[in-house]
Amino acid sequence: MVLLALDEQLPGERLCGLSVFSNSFGQPAVYVYAGQQFKGLLGVPQLFAKVTAGILYGYVAPYDNKVPLNYNGFSPAIIPAIGYQLNTHDSVQLQILGNAGIMFSYGRRF
Repeated sequence: MVLLALDEQLPGERLCGLSVFSNSFGQPAVYVYAGQQFKGLLGVPQLFAKVTAGILYGYVAPYDNKVPLNYNGFSPAIIPAIGYQLNTHDSVQLQILGNAGIMFSYGRRF
């Protein structure tokens, strides 16, 4: 799976972004989203949670039934994540992709 995501950090720990990836079936896909980040979980300053919601496109026939509420390749998506800030620029995250799986990612702030 190939993934490239760009986030814009907004005031109030909000964010918006775009992910371009190859889905589990090798189809090109896009996720356009907005979300919220929650820092300092469990009293650990580096630990954070994030949730994004948006529109997913790319699961088309014959795999259009692999995501819920899919209509012509478009479907709503909500992706929760938990992460750890390694330093001011780098973080690691674990995203929960419904019952489809989990994804580990590395983030870099520029």
